[in-house]
Amino acid sequence: MILKADEIANLLEKPPDDSHERLLVRPTPNFKQVRESGSASLDLRLGTWFVTLPRTRFTHLDLLDELKPGEGDATKLEKMHYVPFHRRFILHPKDFVLAVTLEWLRMPNKLAGYVVGRSSWGRRGLIIATAAGVHPGFTGCLTLELSNVGEVPIALVPGITICQIFFHRVEGRSLKIDQSVFFGSRKPSVGIIKRDEVGLRLAELPKP
Repeated sequence: MILKADEIANLLEKPPDDSHERLLVRPTPNFKQVRESGSASLDLRLGTWFVTLPRTRFTHLDLLDELKPGEGDATKLEKMHYVPFHRRFILHPKDFVLAVTLEWLRMPNKLAGYVVGRSSWGRRGLIIATAAGVHPGFTGCLTLELSNVGEVPIALVPGITICQIFFHRVEGRSLKIDQSVFFGSRKPSVGIIKRDEVGLRLAELPKP
């Protein structure tokens, strides 16, 4: 069940001693505005950090061999950019950049979420996506994947509303929280691709 605006505001206003059920967002949203919005989501703003993968620094990304970092390892080639609030980051047509939300979140153990872009940006050619959902107990800023599929450059201004997060309750008794590599992050990151146990076994099979 997706939470409506009044329920989101209630979670934000829970007392500090109710830590397992309290939703934390910093900077703190205006509770009155959240309630009066009548929506089923919470707006998030663009942060000041961006990550690019300069084309001239590598020939390809070897997504099948991240266990052996080399020329194709994106994590070794990412370039971090800091853009102050009074400056702009220009995203050119067909370009891709990782950004981060201004807001830092701490999810309750019984709450998960997913982030989507705003249609007002999409109609201008900016496609906004994230990795798979926001897990219960997640703490940190959210990495955003931004692509310009339009015909003209887009000026991205830190601090502007960029996306929205929808919340839904999670069933079950487990209090285990998200401990991914992105836990506690404040800057965007490409992350690491790894083969699981089955993938490793398949890689050891003899070639035909």
